[in-house]
This record gives sequence, C-alpha cells and structure tokens, in this order.
Amino acid sequence: MQNTAETGPDAPIDVTPLLDDPYAAYAALREAGPVHRIAGTDGNPAWLVTRYDDVRRALADPRLSLDKRHATPGGYRGFSLPPALDANLLNMDPPDHTRIRRLVVKAFTPGRVDALREPVRRVADDLLDAMADKGRADLIADYAGPLPITVICDLLGIPQNDRRDFLAWSDALITPDPSRPHLMKEAIGSMLEFYTGLIATKRAEPGDDLLSDLIAVRDDPQSGDDVSGTGPGGDRLTEDELTSLAFLILFAGYENTVHLIGNAVLALLDHPEQLDELRRNPAELRPAVDEFLRFDGPAPLAIRRFPKEDIEIGGVRIPAGESVLLSIASANRDPGRFPDPDTLDRGRDLSGHLALGHGIHYCLGAPLARLEAETALGALISRFPGLRLDIPRGELRHRRALRARGLISLPVTW
Repeated sequence: MQNTAETGPDAPIDVTPLLDDPYAAYAALREAGPVHRIAGTDGNPAWLVTRYDDVRRALADPRLSLDKRHATPGGYRGFSLPPALDANLLNMDPPDHTRIRRLVVKAFTPGRVDALREPVRRVADDLLDAMADKGRADLIADYAGPLPITVICDLLGIPQNDRRDFLAWSDALITPDPSRPHLMKEAIGSMLEFYTGLIATKRAEPGDDLLSDLIAVRDDPQSGDDVSGTGPGGDRLTEDELTSLAFLILFAGYENTVHLIGNAVLALLDHPEQLDELRRNPAELRPAVDEFLRFDGPAPLAIRRFPKEDIEIGGVRIPAGESVLLSIASANRDPGRFPDPDTLDRGRDLSGHLALGHGIHYCLGAPLARLEAETALGALISRFPGLRLDIPRGELRHRRALRARGLISLPVTW
C-alpha cells in the first residue's frame, strides 16, 4: 500500500490488506499520509481519509453530501436500492434529513430507551436459557443476532411470525458474493416485499408501536400520535420515505448491534483479566461499551460522501462529486488522539470517539445500541463464568467487507 493521494498514483490502491488485517493496514496508511486514493470493493475508486482530526472535521462538513445526486455523472457505480428502500437518512442532506430525523428521534431518547432495559434483559435471559443446557453455542447465531432483532421488531411492532432471516439479507448487501450476484437482487426483492407488506398490515391494523405512529403521521398528521413534535399539520413522509425509514431502523439496528456485541465478547475473551474485572464490577460495563466501540467497532467506514465543490482534506485536493470514505476505524486507532490505541483500555478518555459518528448524522440509535450491548454482555458473563472459545483463536473469521466489521461466527463453550 505505497501509493498515496499526494504522489498522484496512476492507479488506486488495492484494499485487500484492509480486508485481511485492517488495523495494521490503516496504521500504515495513516503513517504514509492523511488521504489516499483507493479501489473500493464495489468497483468505485474513492478517497480514503485516515487521520482523526480530518475524519472528525469531515463528518460535520456540510460541503460533503450524502446525496448520490452530487456524485460525478457515472462516477458512482455501487449497487442501488429501489426508491422505496433508498429514500432514507443515509442518503439525505438537510432539509429532508432534518425533517425525517425529527419524526423518529423521540423514539430513541435516553429516557425512552432506558425504559427498555428490563425488556432487553428478559430477551437476553431467554436466549441464554435456551443455550444453557447445550454447554456450547455460536454466540453470533444464538445470541448476538437474535437479541437486536427481537428488540427492534418489538419496537416497530413486527409480529413474531413475520420476523425473517435478516442475517442472510444483511450478508447479501454488505458482503455480496460476486460469483452469485442474484443473491443480492433476491435479498433486495425480499426486503421490499417484506416492508411494503408490513406497512400495509399496520395500516389496516395499527398498534401501539413506532411504525404505527409513523404511518399515522404519513397518512393523517392531524390525528394519531404526533411523533414529529411539530403539532397538527406538521411534517409529512412520502410513502417511499416511510418504507425506507422502517427499513433503516430495522436493518441498521440489527447490523451494527450484532457485530458490536460479537466484537466486544471477543475482545473480552482476548483479555480475560478485564472480563473478570467486569464480572466482579458490572456497573463498569456501561462506560466499557464505548471502549469496545472505539477498539473494534462494527462500522469501519462512515457512509460515503460526495463533495459539492472542490475541497481540501489533509492538504489533499478532492474534486467535486468524487466518493469520499471517512475511516472511523482508522480515526479511532489514531495515536495522535488515543495514546496506545491498539490496547483495550477501559480507563482511557473516550470523549470524542467516532464509532457512532459526529455532527448531524450521529447515530440515531446510539442510546439503544449502548443499552443492548451493556445488557447482553452483562447477562452473558454473569451467567457463564467459564466462558471461553470453543475453537482455536486463529480459526475465527471476520466478514470480508470494508463497511462492516463483524465475526461470521463465534463458537464458545463454558
């Protein structure tokens, strides 16, 4: 990984090292320069920003748009979701972003999320009960995956018998198999069918849940619960925005949380002395979650951005419309911001870590993700004090994706 943006490379850098050994590769890139031209796994060349200060500034820079319409014509070749799933917060700038975020933010306030603590604990306990007599489990398939799916589905009001294989859909989108491109198309079709059917059912039989509230605002803002906080006649959603919002809440709420829990468990198994400390002092789990997020977070990259005008980042000029990738994983391991960054240190100053974003696109579900991780870890390590890996450490495999950092499986015994 020798070419950098400053040297004007003839070809973008190959990203294979970022898939094989990401933190070592990011360290080499940070040392070589702040911004690099890379060849993305989706076929898009992009500018990769690696250093903490540059990433943090860029996350809040209004000149960097999430809207693909600001991409250079023909310059964005990534897969596109159908409009009914693509009109979501990850592709929007203000004022649409502001309008839609305001509709749902009240569902994720710290107070409302804290009220979910006991229900989340009951879900964790039920999953652990199902595992207990077996003596071993795959923590991804049996615990870290089912927990956030159950919590988010309960929040949206999705009936038990309508809960699908979100892991398969997630894999098809995040780590597509180039030899079987039909799998991504089938996953997108299945998701679209699921969400449109779900909204039709909720519209006919509304319940006491977030999705029913959003449908009420979409259909008739003069009546029902006004989750926008703007009063009668307030904000409206288009039908595509409504479907896309349901998709985003469920997909992002599942994808990031399952990998946060899995990565955190592995970090503790790699640091048994810290696992023992947290078992003895469970109150320390809440701040520990932020160190797990910094140390090995589930989202190595922020959502790609497109400069609305020529800009300069880290002394490198980036033309308008080209793809910019902000490396959260690299920024959170930048020794200029976090001393000894490759060490799991729950006592460090974690203010300003970027695992959940920064600026107006800061993670909407951050309070819920923290609560789920804290609860899941606390229940697991107290229930199974002899928890350990059930296969050699070197046999564990992570998903090969730039945009997601998570284990394919995590076999354990106790």
